[in-house]
Amino acid sequence: MYGVSVVLPTPAHSRLPEVLSYRHSASLPLGTLVRVPLGARELLGVVWMPAQGMDEPELATLKPITSVLDVPPLGKAWVDLIRFAAGYYQRFAGELAMAALPPQLRDLDEVQFARLMKKREKMMSFPRRRESTDVAMDSRLRGNDQVTGTDDGVIGGNDAACELSPEQEQVLAQLQSDDPRPKLLFGATGSGKTEVYLRRIEQVLAADEKAQALVMVPEINLTPQMEARFQGRIEARFGAGTVVLMHSGMTPAQRTASWLAAHLGHARLVLGTRLAVLASMPHLRLIVVDEEHDPSYKSQDGSRYSARDLAVYRASSSGSSERIQVILGSATPSIETWHNANGVGRYQRLDMPSRISSAAMPKVRLVDMRLQQKGELMAGGLAPALMAAITERAERGEQTLLFLNRRGYAPVLNCGSCEWKSACPNCSANQVFHKKDRRLRCHHCSLTTSVPRQCPLCGNLDIGMQGRGTEQLEEMLVAQLGTKFRVLRLDADSTSAKGSLEAQMASVHAGEVDVLVGTQMVTKGHDFRRITLVAAVNPDSALFAADFRAPERLFSLLMQAAGRAGRDASMSGQAEVWLQTQHPQHLLYKTLAAHDYPAFAATQLAEREAAAMPPFSYQALVRAEGRTQELAQAFLDSAAAVVATEPEFEPWRDPASKNYVTLYPAVPMPMQRIANVERAQMLVEAPSRMALQRMLASWQPYLRELKTTGVLRWALDVDPLTI
Repeated sequence: MYGVSVVLPTPAHSRLPEVLSYRHSASLPLGTLVRVPLGARELLGVVWMPAQGMDEPELATLKPITSVLDVPPLGKAWVDLIRFAAGYYQRFAGELAMAALPPQLRDLDEVQFARLMKKREKMMSFPRRRESTDVAMDSRLRGNDQVTGTDDGVIGGNDAACELSPEQEQVLAQLQSDDPRPKLLFGATGSGKTEVYLRRIEQVLAADEKAQALVMVPEINLTPQMEARFQGRIEARFGAGTVVLMHSGMTPAQRTASWLAAHLGHARLVLGTRLAVLASMPHLRLIVVDEEHDPSYKSQDGSRYSARDLAVYRASSSGSSERIQVILGSATPSIETWHNANGVGRYQRLDMPSRISSAAMPKVRLVDMRLQQKGELMAGGLAPALMAAITERAERGEQTLLFLNRRGYAPVLNCGSCEWKSACPNCSANQVFHKKDRRLRCHHCSLTTSVPRQCPLCGNLDIGMQGRGTEQLEEMLVAQLGTKFRVLRLDADSTSAKGSLEAQMASVHAGEVDVLVGTQMVTKGHDFRRITLVAAVNPDSALFAADFRAPERLFSLLMQAAGRAGRDASMSGQAEVWLQTQHPQHLLYKTLAAHDYPAFAATQLAEREAAAMPPFSYQALVRAEGRTQELAQAFLDSAAAVVATEPEFEPWRDPASKNYVTLYPAVPMPMQRIANVERAQMLVEAPSRMALQRMLASWQPYLRELKTTGVLRWALDVDPLTI
């Protein structure tokens, strides 16, 4: 008998050890999947350490492993990745390990798993055939038989590779160099980054018959279009079934099938969202992180890891014998990535500043809303000149994209006679008015109520609306344009039904829509060939936010939205971007109008360096949730007292030391209450990443032992994106 160390899905805030010991009749390899008892339950676990020699009395105290799944071990490289991620993000290894495995796998016992594998082997014995419906959908997503419906570059029908531009050829040559640094592919929207990804993937897979590649995208709604293009190219060359998807929108059975295909080496290319970075891919040689700046790559709950940063680590830790190349692509890189490529030279920057086929970047027009007469504004808040431009383009057969990052009809209802507003009783937020079903909905806790006929406080029958959402904008456009032109709204409400997003996107690409109204889900990653006008209706709302990263997010969002215009070279001459703003002189808008991301990034880096903000310092947040705000903050105050008094933390308490760690006072979170749970946070900051990591690691045991009466949960968020 052997003693076997196993990790289970136990969170760091639990009182259980990170690694548990069991006994088994054989010495199990590192990364073996096993089922073990824990209390009254039986859980999936991963063998985490080599077998330990134990004497009989010790072994007798251990529970036996229930069963061993008949699948190859996950391997040392994967175990090392999870160990690093767990250590850096201050989580338990089992929590991250289970997040990397498909949910269905966690529920299958040894017999059920054996049946699944037998069924898979039977399916693998038959060649996969692309159905005619798949081909038809590919064609609709493509918009026509000449171009795809993906973000960058143009390819011919039947997924044939196009002729490369000089910039693309130069970048591909640089990607084949021996420089081991991560690559920042800094390319304008429409410059052909996706075609570069495809060419590099083909080179890597052709050089080694076992090689695998991973392509990550930030949003689920991008995967159908990306899948059509990557599947058409890669499977045509390397065989059917060599491309699989990984994202949370798949069924449990689909996720399990994709994971097994990647783990067993049958899949040559995995296309997925952030969870794909933790996939077991034993022959991984290339990682592409498309739109690397996107906040979606940072998990905001659970393990709170950054998929982009883990991709860079996974490539750097692979060793010289199995080198993994990582490509970070973006037209608006994150400030941290830009600094790594330009300030410290940690990354290699590759530039593609020109659009494919010499298409021009759209002209940016700032509409000063201070000069607009309120009586002249359209009901949806559009300037008359913008409405005229929309009508003109619709009459020419061109498309317009209106971007408003607020769904619903109106953000809040209010009474003009008293101070009543449609506040959510469970959250520190207002319920949003949705006119289609005349309901008030909270977008945080999902509470839905009917619209009151009169003010609940004073009885006033005249309840008004504040602000506007995509529903209201759509209604106004339909009223103005009539039945001659079609208006389509794309947001989380209009695309909630299964398959609706793909169908509506296909209608846009097919030219069946004249005006597209949407939230940020339509501003990135889509190649709308007929759009010549993009307008941001109310971008100022994020201009003066307290979060120091707000300008970066706004600039990226607006530049990505602008990139949807004029992607067809034949129409690029008349492409325009209109920004309705109260602050046309703001530096952010000026650099945006010039399409000058380097100038914007330089100002942001200068401000952050002066304020000692990331990337010139390192941060973590301790978040607590409790029954009351006082209890949540009391937990954080107790945690801070540990650092201030315990001798173990002396190295981090000296302000004159380079290892000094600052703990700011506990405060309510910006969204203080969600679903009747009060939330508080405490910022921890240090000039040294190593000092912060060591201090957090020493702090963890104390946090777990603190009295948590009235505190529902707590969590550490390393490198937080929102403060």
